[in-house]
Amino acid sequence: MSNIHNILSDPKLIEAGIAEKHLYESGDSIIVEGCNDRRVYLIESGTVRVAGRIELEDSRHIQPGLCDLGAGDVFGELSLFESGPRSASVVAVDPCELREFQAQALADYFDRHPEHGYVVLKWLFSVLSGRLRQADRRLGSLFAWGLKAHGIDRHL
Repeated sequence: MSNIHNILSDPKLIEAGIAEKHLYESGDSIIVEGCNDRRVYLIESGTVRVAGRIELEDSRHIQPGLCDLGAGDVFGELSLFESGPRSASVVAVDPCELREFQAQALADYFDRHPEHGYVVLKWLFSVLSGRLRQADRRLGSLFAWGLKAHGIDRHL
């Protein structure tokens, strides 16, 4: 992890306009679900909450917290691989200092410095893999709960 942090915290990335430091106060929106920005975020200090909007019947919705992330965590990483609307919102839980990367500029940097790109992308794949496993566990638990709640489990 320290090697990853060294690569992403390199002052040359700020000097080249690839990254910027930003401060957020508790309650500030960082990402709004559905927006089309292409930024990747590294949390230098503080905590953020990732939340998704779920539509219920009768045009009602809830926005449950999916997870909290802290110093050293990254979010918005999918924008390195694809453009498109954000799949969740992110809000500062407490004051945060974030390093924000322009995704395309960071990808271009990795093309010019493949030794750094390989290390960071390998780490990002492990982050994504862990998040996918967590989502699979949650989905399985939710499915089992739904079967029990509707009495379907007795017929299986």
